[in-house]
Amino acid sequence: MSATQSPDELMEFPCQYTFKAVGLCGDAFRRQVQEAVAVSAIVSCDAVYVRESRNGNYQSVSVMVQLFNSQQLLDIYTRLKTISGLKMLL
Repeated sequence: MSATQSPDELMEFPCQYTFKAVGLCGDAFRRQVQEAVAVSAIVSCDAVYVRESRNGNYQSVSVMVQLFNSQQLLDIYTRLKTISGLKMLL
């Protein structure tokens, strides 16, 4: 993948897409991830999956949504990057 390729060149919209954020354990992190995605896309209750790390220090929060354009994708990633306690985005 070239650094100059846009999401429009790599993906076909509309599509199902899963955002995955890894961060500190707790309801606050999960809620922030869900809210960051919900600003630009509809998030149903069963579209959020949380998995804690073995020691319970971290959690991964996956949110599956339907995206209609690349701007939604970029906007959501921009908001996710600002979340306190975020360690990694996939």
